[in-house]
Amino acid sequence: MDILSLLGVILAFVAILGGNLLEGGAISSLFNGPAALIVIGGTLAATILQTSWPLLKRAFSQVRWVFFPPYISLEDGIGKVIDWSVKARKQGLLGLEGLAEKESERFARKGLQLLVDGAETETIRSIMEVDLDSREQRDLESARVFEAMGGYSPTIGIIGAVMGLIQVMTNLEDPQSLGSGIATAFVATIYGVALANLLFFPVANKLRGILRERTRYEDMMIDGIIAIAEGENPKSIELRLRGFL
Repeated sequence: MDILSLLGVILAFVAILGGNLLEGGAISSLFNGPAALIVIGGTLAATILQTSWPLLKRAFSQVRWVFFPPYISLEDGIGKVIDWSVKARKQGLLGLEGLAEKESERFARKGLQLLVDGAETETIRSIMEVDLDSREQRDLESARVFEAMGGYSPTIGIIGAVMGLIQVMTNLEDPQSLGSGIATAFVATIYGVALANLLFFPVANKLRGILRERTRYEDMMIDGIIAIAEGENPKSIELRLRGFL
Protein backbone atom coordinates (compact mmCIF):
# COMPACT_ATOMS: atom_id res chain seq x y z
CA MET A 1 0.00 0.00 0.00
CA ASP A 2 1.20 3.53 -0.80
CA ILE A 3 1.41 5.15 2.64
CA LEU A 4 2.04 8.62 1.19
CA SER A 5 -1.27 8.56 -0.70
CA LEU A 6 -3.15 7.51 2.43
CA LEU A 7 -1.35 10.18 4.45
CA GLY A 8 -2.25 12.81 1.86
CA VAL A 9 -5.97 11.97 2.03
CA ILE A 10 -5.93 12.03 5.84
CA LEU A 11 -4.09 15.37 5.92
CA ALA A 12 -6.58 16.87 3.47
CA PHE A 13 -9.52 15.99 5.73
CA VAL A 14 -7.65 17.09 8.87
CA ALA A 15 -6.69 20.43 7.31
CA ILE A 16 -10.22 21.31 6.14
CA LEU A 17 -12.16 19.99 9.12
CA GLY A 18 -9.55 21.16 11.64
CA GLY A 19 -9.39 24.63 10.13
CA ASN A 20 -13.17 24.88 10.22
CA LEU A 21 -13.22 23.89 13.91
CA LEU A 22 -10.46 26.36 14.78
CA GLU A 23 -12.54 29.11 13.19
CA GLY A 24 -15.41 28.17 15.49
CA GLY A 25 -17.48 26.37 12.85
CA ALA A 26 -19.29 23.07 13.26
CA ILE A 27 -18.26 20.02 11.24
CA SER A 28 -21.90 19.49 10.28
CA SER A 29 -21.88 22.85 8.48
CA LEU A 30 -19.60 21.36 5.81
CA PHE A 31 -22.02 18.55 4.97
CA ASN A 32 -24.79 19.58 2.62
CA GLY A 33 -26.74 17.01 0.61
CA PRO A 34 -28.01 19.28 -2.20
CA ALA A 35 -24.53 20.77 -2.72
CA ALA A 36 -22.94 17.32 -2.86
CA LEU A 37 -25.56 16.11 -5.32
CA ILE A 38 -25.05 19.10 -7.61
CA VAL A 39 -21.23 18.96 -7.62
CA ILE A 40 -20.62 15.20 -7.62
CA GLY A 41 -23.56 14.42 -9.89
CA GLY A 42 -22.76 17.22 -12.31
CA THR A 43 -19.05 16.34 -12.48
CA LEU A 44 -19.79 12.67 -13.14
CA ALA A 45 -22.40 13.57 -15.75
CA ALA A 46 -20.01 15.83 -17.66
CA THR A 47 -17.25 13.20 -17.50
CA ILE A 48 -19.52 10.40 -18.69
CA LEU A 49 -20.76 12.58 -21.54
CA GLN A 50 -17.24 13.17 -22.90
CA THR A 51 -15.75 9.70 -22.27
CA SER A 52 -16.25 6.38 -24.02
CA TRP A 53 -17.28 3.41 -21.89
CA PRO A 54 -14.03 1.41 -22.36
CA LEU A 55 -11.93 4.44 -21.39
CA LEU A 56 -14.15 5.23 -18.39
CA LYS A 57 -13.96 1.64 -17.18
CA ARG A 58 -10.19 1.59 -17.62
CA ALA A 59 -9.79 4.90 -15.75
CA PHE A 60 -11.81 3.82 -12.72
CA SER A 61 -10.09 0.42 -12.63
CA GLN A 62 -6.75 2.23 -12.36
CA VAL A 63 -7.80 4.37 -9.38
CA ARG A 64 -6.62 1.56 -7.08
CA TRP A 65 -3.06 2.29 -8.27
CA VAL A 66 -3.14 5.46 -6.17
CA PHE A 67 -3.16 3.33 -2.99
CA PHE A 68 -1.99 -0.02 -4.38
CA PRO A 69 0.46 0.77 -7.22
CA PRO A 70 1.79 -2.03 -9.44
CA TYR A 71 5.14 -3.37 -8.31
CA ILE A 72 7.92 -1.75 -10.35
CA SER A 73 11.57 -2.30 -9.39
CA LEU A 74 14.34 -1.24 -11.75
CA GLU A 75 16.88 -3.14 -9.63
CA ASP A 76 14.89 -6.37 -9.99
CA GLY A 77 14.52 -5.72 -13.72
CA ILE A 78 18.28 -5.30 -14.13
CA GLY A 79 18.83 -8.53 -12.21
CA LYS A 80 16.44 -10.36 -14.53
CA VAL A 81 18.16 -9.10 -17.67
CA ILE A 82 21.61 -10.04 -16.32
CA ASP A 83 20.37 -13.57 -15.53
CA TRP A 84 18.97 -13.88 -19.06
CA SER A 85 22.24 -12.62 -20.53
CA VAL A 86 24.33 -15.16 -18.59
CA LYS A 87 22.03 -18.00 -19.62
CA ALA A 88 22.05 -16.87 -23.27
CA ARG A 89 25.88 -16.81 -23.35
CA LYS A 90 26.06 -20.31 -21.89
CA GLN A 91 23.20 -22.02 -23.73
CA GLY A 92 22.42 -19.72 -26.66
CA LEU A 93 19.19 -17.81 -27.21
CA LEU A 94 17.17 -21.04 -27.36
CA GLY A 95 18.14 -21.59 -23.73
CA LEU A 96 15.80 -18.72 -22.83
CA GLU A 97 12.72 -20.59 -24.03
CA GLY A 98 12.00 -22.09 -20.61
CA LEU A 99 12.38 -18.70 -18.95
CA ALA A 100 10.03 -17.09 -21.47
CA GLU A 101 7.30 -19.60 -20.64
CA LYS A 102 7.66 -18.97 -16.90
CA GLU A 103 8.01 -15.18 -17.07
CA SER A 104 5.07 -13.49 -15.29
CA GLU A 105 5.46 -10.03 -16.89
CA ARG A 106 3.68 -9.89 -20.23
CA PHE A 107 6.05 -7.27 -21.68
CA ALA A 108 9.22 -9.14 -20.68
CA ARG A 109 7.75 -12.44 -21.85
CA LYS A 110 7.10 -10.99 -25.30
CA GLY A 111 10.71 -9.77 -25.54
CA LEU A 112 12.09 -13.13 -24.48
CA GLN A 113 9.90 -14.93 -26.99
CA LEU A 114 11.15 -12.67 -29.77
CA LEU A 115 14.73 -13.49 -28.74
CA VAL A 116 14.00 -17.22 -28.77
CA ASP A 117 12.36 -16.93 -32.20
CA GLY A 118 15.54 -15.36 -33.56
CA ALA A 119 14.01 -12.03 -34.57
CA GLU A 120 16.32 -9.27 -35.79
CA THR A 121 17.25 -6.58 -33.28
CA GLU A 122 15.39 -3.84 -35.19
CA THR A 123 12.31 -6.06 -35.39
CA ILE A 124 12.44 -6.70 -31.65
CA ARG A 125 12.82 -2.98 -30.91
CA SER A 126 10.01 -2.02 -33.28
CA ILE A 127 7.51 -4.56 -31.92
CA MET A 128 8.24 -3.78 -28.29
CA GLU A 129 8.20 -0.01 -28.75
CA VAL A 130 4.82 -0.20 -30.50
CA ASP A 131 3.51 -2.25 -27.56
CA LEU A 132 4.96 0.22 -25.03
CA ASP A 133 3.74 3.35 -26.84
CA SER A 134 0.20 2.10 -27.42
CA ARG A 135 -0.31 1.01 -23.81
CA GLU A 136 1.27 4.19 -22.48
CA GLN A 137 -1.10 6.26 -24.61
CA ARG A 138 -4.15 4.35 -23.39
CA ASP A 139 -3.11 4.72 -19.76
CA LEU A 140 -2.38 8.45 -20.16
CA GLU A 141 -5.88 8.89 -21.57
CA SER A 142 -7.19 7.24 -18.40
CA ALA A 143 -5.27 9.76 -16.27
CA ARG A 144 -6.75 12.60 -18.35
CA VAL A 145 -10.23 11.48 -17.30
CA PHE A 146 -9.45 12.56 -13.73
CA GLU A 147 -7.82 15.73 -14.99
CA ALA A 148 -11.05 16.52 -16.83
CA MET A 149 -13.04 15.88 -13.66
CA GLY A 150 -10.77 18.34 -11.88
CA GLY A 151 -11.61 20.93 -14.53
CA TYR A 152 -15.36 20.38 -14.35
CA SER A 153 -15.69 20.20 -10.57
CA PRO A 154 -15.06 23.89 -9.67
CA THR A 155 -17.32 25.04 -12.50
CA ILE A 156 -20.14 22.78 -11.31
CA GLY A 157 -19.51 24.16 -7.82
CA ILE A 158 -20.08 27.67 -9.15
CA ILE A 159 -23.34 26.48 -10.75
CA GLY A 160 -24.38 25.12 -7.33
CA ALA A 161 -23.49 28.44 -5.73
CA VAL A 162 -25.58 30.37 -8.25
CA MET A 163 -28.51 28.01 -7.72
CA GLY A 164 -28.25 28.57 -3.97
CA LEU A 165 -28.24 32.33 -4.44
CA ILE A 166 -31.26 32.09 -6.73
CA GLN A 167 -33.07 30.25 -3.95
CA VAL A 168 -32.08 33.01 -1.53
CA MET A 169 -33.30 35.78 -3.84
CA THR A 170 -36.64 34.09 -4.47
CA ASN A 171 -37.27 33.61 -0.74
CA LEU A 172 -36.25 36.97 0.66
CA GLU A 173 -39.63 37.26 2.36
CA ASP A 174 -39.12 33.95 4.17
CA PRO A 175 -36.10 34.33 6.50
CA GLN A 176 -36.27 30.69 7.60
CA SER A 177 -35.39 29.43 4.12
CA LEU A 178 -32.52 31.85 3.56
CA GLY A 179 -30.03 29.81 5.63
CA SER A 180 -30.30 26.65 3.55
CA GLY A 181 -29.91 28.56 0.30
CA ILE A 182 -26.82 30.42 1.47
CA ALA A 183 -25.33 27.20 2.88
CA THR A 184 -25.85 25.39 -0.42
CA ALA A 185 -24.22 28.28 -2.29
CA PHE A 186 -21.03 28.37 -0.23
CA VAL A 187 -20.68 24.65 0.45
CA ALA A 188 -21.12 23.83 -3.27
CA THR A 189 -18.19 26.12 -4.05
CA ILE A 190 -16.07 24.43 -1.36
CA TYR A 191 -16.96 20.97 -2.69
CA GLY A 192 -16.09 21.91 -6.27
CA VAL A 193 -12.70 23.44 -5.46
CA ALA A 194 -11.78 20.83 -2.83
CA LEU A 195 -12.63 17.84 -5.03
CA ALA A 196 -10.59 19.29 -7.90
CA ASN A 197 -7.48 20.21 -5.93
CA LEU A 198 -7.48 17.57 -3.22
CA LEU A 199 -8.72 14.57 -5.19
CA PHE A 200 -9.04 14.69 -8.98
CA PHE A 201 -5.83 16.55 -9.93
CA PRO A 202 -3.68 14.67 -7.39
CA VAL A 203 -5.08 11.33 -8.60
CA ALA A 204 -4.33 12.25 -12.23
CA ASN A 205 -0.77 13.31 -11.38
CA LYS A 206 -0.19 10.22 -9.25
CA LEU A 207 -1.25 7.97 -12.12
CA ARG A 208 1.04 9.87 -14.49
CA GLY A 209 3.96 9.34 -12.11
CA ILE A 210 3.29 5.59 -11.96
CA LEU A 211 3.05 5.44 -15.76
CA ARG A 212 6.35 7.32 -16.18
CA GLU A 213 8.06 4.87 -13.83
CA ARG A 214 6.64 1.88 -15.69
CA THR A 215 7.63 3.35 -19.05
CA ARG A 216 11.18 3.83 -17.77
CA TYR A 217 11.22 0.21 -16.60
CA GLU A 218 9.99 -1.07 -19.96
CA ASP A 219 12.44 1.14 -21.87
CA MET A 220 15.18 -0.43 -19.78
CA MET A 221 13.82 -3.90 -20.62
CA ILE A 222 13.92 -3.10 -24.35
CA ASP A 223 17.55 -1.94 -24.13
CA GLY A 224 18.52 -5.04 -22.15
CA ILE A 225 16.82 -7.47 -24.54
CA ILE A 226 18.37 -5.75 -27.55
CA ALA A 227 21.80 -5.95 -25.88
CA ILE A 228 21.31 -9.70 -25.32
CA ALA A 229 20.30 -10.12 -28.97
CA GLU A 230 23.49 -8.31 -30.03
CA GLY A 231 25.61 -10.62 -27.88
CA GLU A 232 26.95 -8.09 -25.39
CA ASN A 233 28.55 -9.48 -22.26
CA PRO A 234 26.57 -9.37 -18.98
CA LYS A 235 28.86 -6.80 -17.34
CA SER A 236 28.46 -4.33 -20.21
CA ILE A 237 24.69 -4.82 -20.14
CA GLU A 238 24.59 -4.16 -16.39
CA LEU A 239 26.61 -0.96 -16.74
CA ARG A 240 24.29 0.23 -19.52
CA LEU A 241 21.08 -0.54 -17.64
CA ARG A 242 22.26 1.10 -14.43
CA GLY A 243 22.05 4.37 -16.32
CA PHE A 244 18.26 4.11 -15.93
CA LEU A 245 18.48 4.25 -12.13
